[in-house]
Amino acid sequence: MQVRALGSSQGVQGWAGDTVYAFSPARPRLPGVEAGLSYLAPTAERPYNYMCEPPAGIAQQNCEYRLRPVWIGDARAMASPPSIQDEGFELWDAPTSVDDFDDEDAIRTRYYGEAAELAKCVTGADHAFIFDHQVRQREAGRPALTLGRHGDGRRPGAAGRIHCDYSEASGQKRFENLSLETTVRSKAHRFAIVNIWRSIGGKIVDTPLAVCDARSISVRDLVVADLRYPNRSGEMYLVQESPLHRWAYFPAMDRDEALVFKQYDSQVSGIARFTPHSAFDLPDIPPAAPLRRSIEIRCLVTYG
Repeated sequence: MQVRALGSSQGVQGWAGDTVYAFSPARPRLPGVEAGLSYLAPTAERPYNYMCEPPAGIAQQNCEYRLRPVWIGDARAMASPPSIQDEGFELWDAPTSVDDFDDEDAIRTRYYGEAAELAKCVTGADHAFIFDHQVRQREAGRPALTLGRHGDGRRPGAAGRIHCDYSEASGQKRFENLSLETTVRSKAHRFAIVNIWRSIGGKIVDTPLAVCDARSISVRDLVVADLRYPNRSGEMYLVQESPLHRWAYFPAMDRDEALVFKQYDSQVSGIARFTPHSAFDLPDIPPAAPLRRSIEIRCLVTYG
């Protein structure tokens, strides 16, 4: 086998016969935890999930998930802070003026504005449009993560399957369907969808959010899945297992911190486009640990 340098210390390429191999220096493993994440099991069918009661005789879903032990690194220990344009996520110190996240009016009139400004600051975009939010509550007495259909009776629980909220098609559709000013739409040469995720109940010590380094994802890992609601259907990506995936989380996130991560980007190369993510149970959760409460904002940003 011959080996030649690629022009940097980051890797070399070799070949033997018709096979090409890529080599790179081994990455030191970050401190972190080993925990279970739910990958989509191999399937010959296009997956679907009903987000409501399915019609009589129809299964809630036609796919299965496999809980796999995965090393989830401590993102606070990274040698340099991750970037939303490279890894696909960033943590920001972003205190909020909202005290009560059960107050829908306060969320829409105050928190939406804060989130839009944060989204522009993080992404460098010109405009930001909040179009959705979700408050989640971990279920009391839950022995293991659900797939997010349950909750405390008022709020959905933590979403325990690896996913991206938007596919290539649904990301484009969101931009087309959003009510944007004509001048903003006509000048937009690029747009992206980001999530802003925050604890609203103090430090998270039971069920944090894991994010996957967008650079470790292949398009072959992403599987289009249908989300079926009473009056509409949507698309998302579920994720198949790969040993190349690099996972991270920010331990003990508090309410003054905000995790911003990429859900979709219309730019097709040279940038993070999709950031798979999932809630997960920390090992050895204390019995008296406060239940995780969080809010996630979905925001579309435009450039140009």
